[in-house]
Amino acid sequence: MSQNESVQMIQPPAEFVRKATISGMAAYQALCDEAASDYTGYWARLAREHVNWKQPFTQILDESKAPFFKWFADGKLNVSYNCLDRNIEAGLGDKVAIISETDDGQVRRVTYRELLAKVNQLANGMRARGIKKGDRVIIYMAMGIEGVVAMQACARIGAIHSVVFGGFSAQSVRDRINDAGAVAVITTDEQCRGGKKLPLKPAVDDGIALGGCESIKTVIVNKRTGGHCPMLAGRDLWWDDVIAGQSDVCEPEWVDAEHPLFLLYTSGSTGKPKGVQHSTGGYLLHAVLTMKWTFDLKPDDIFWCTADIGWVTGHTYVTYGPLACGGTQMVFEGVPVYPDAGRFWKMIQDHKITIFYTAPTAIRSLIKASDTNPATAPSNYDLSSLRLLGTVGEPINPAAWMWYYESVGGSRCPIVDTFWQTETGGHMITPLPGVTPMVPGSCTLPFPGIQATVVDETGTELDWGKGGLLVVTKPWPSMIRNIWNDADRFKRSYYPDDFNGKYYLAGDGSVRDVHSGYFTITGRIDDVLNVSGHRMGTMEIESALVSHPMVAEAAVVGRPDDLTGEAICAFVVLKGARPVGEAAKKMIKELQDHVAKEIGPIAKPKDIRFGENLPKTRSGKIMRRLLRSLAKGDTVAQDVSTLENPAILEQLRGN
Repeated sequence: MSQNESVQMIQPPAEFVRKATISGMAAYQALCDEAASDYTGYWARLAREHVNWKQPFTQILDESKAPFFKWFADGKLNVSYNCLDRNIEAGLGDKVAIISETDDGQVRRVTYRELLAKVNQLANGMRARGIKKGDRVIIYMAMGIEGVVAMQACARIGAIHSVVFGGFSAQSVRDRINDAGAVAVITTDEQCRGGKKLPLKPAVDDGIALGGCESIKTVIVNKRTGGHCPMLAGRDLWWDDVIAGQSDVCEPEWVDAEHPLFLLYTSGSTGKPKGVQHSTGGYLLHAVLTMKWTFDLKPDDIFWCTADIGWVTGHTYVTYGPLACGGTQMVFEGVPVYPDAGRFWKMIQDHKITIFYTAPTAIRSLIKASDTNPATAPSNYDLSSLRLLGTVGEPINPAAWMWYYESVGGSRCPIVDTFWQTETGGHMITPLPGVTPMVPGSCTLPFPGIQATVVDETGTELDWGKGGLLVVTKPWPSMIRNIWNDADRFKRSYYPDDFNGKYYLAGDGSVRDVHSGYFTITGRIDDVLNVSGHRMGTMEIESALVSHPMVAEAAVVGRPDDLTGEAICAFVVLKGARPVGEAAKKMIKELQDHVAKEIGPIAKPKDIRFGENLPKTRSGKIMRRLLRSLAKGDTVAQDVSTLENPAILEQLRGN
């Protein structure tokens, strides 16, 4: 749809608006106006109201060493205290904090009081091993209560955790140990996903054996399956032995607001992972605010974020945000298609989930699954407990948004299409469910207090309707503080000289609707294609492809082209069987014509290849770098050990 056309807005239900924490556009605008008139005072007020401080702050924003900003620097607090103790002191000790469901369907529940005892015992056991404030600890664990406990225990004693997703390789573990200078690893013998047992502790051993990990003194192993797990005397200890005899009382380590809470490594354009460093005070504030405002969390809600703790979404919206707000949440070990593609819907039905937060990739795969096997469709389950839906991780195409809204939410649940990054710590641009009229595929408006805009390559603000670079014009409390051990890379990546170090560069393209000012993310800057001088976001083309009734999922990349500079190559998964021969040629022509109709002839993919799936990590993330190699006809030299489906690469080389 052209930016000059008005779009249909879907209004949030009046009853939801009436009961919402932030209710109505006037309430949203009042917050934005407060931030505009007294920016630091706005954030200071919120920090005093929503965070418990051991030592109140007197400094708000320190810009003296910009872009290395500091917030609330002389205040002291502890994140674990804010997540656990303060809820118990408020009378929530017997409230269920976490409902955990394993891959094979076993369910456990822990109350806030029980969770605090587990955290304190592990924290005391870690202290007994000499782990202290400022030490870095790698966490490489299965999803479950123990993963949350490990992260909270690190926060309890002021240790800086760095969680590695359980699908990453031994080399990835080694690289993070080495870069962080970690003194300890907390891991699991094996994790369970899709009915399979996948070793974690052996991968830690293999990673350490690669060298450069001499800093590691302790490896703590939680027993999940009882599978084969060699232990090195003096270094390796079972979790149960570490906590044996330890007190369930542990005085928190009160740290400065700018003390690093965690490092989380994310891929960069150079290929070398960068350790995104987050603070304690500012990060916690945003975790709390977004839980209360974006998710409208209420005392009787049961919240489920499907993200793994290995990603920032699992940090903010599993380990910290829900607990800091005294919520009850679901934690799930498995995958959405095991034992069948009705797993998510069955869990929502069984546990009476009220707020559901998942990724567009999962939604698209479940659309295809329900078309293939109607028995797994959401309509076969009682989803009446749901009152709010959310998406995270990538832009969602309008067709998938509408399916989610209608088939899962029954056209009665607002959808919060949240845009944010590892670097922002929490939502940056998002609807507020009691405020924002929704537009499928648009993340709508900035979170109150976030000053976002769209600029060209010179930093000049663009008119609404013109695509450009997404930037934030003022520092905010939960932003990345640094790249661990690489301050120069931090400045180059996020505060480039092109903008005189003035703006935070999000690394995404965006456009604002000419009528509403709503933001739509067009894709990563390096995913913006230049075809015959025309700039097009890959997401825009993907959305056009997926709007075709036969297309379940699509990924678009560019490849060099002698005529146009860059050609569009699309990898497509159909809802039916993968076509071959003449059938494939016919479908390619049909899809090319469809894209031309939706966007314009310049956007027609030059190549379209069909597969039964796309190459994805075990977390469901599409590995676009592999697709770029395939599009160019290069040999795939990258490590494919984290792929859920490596055999799919051969299928996608060509039809």
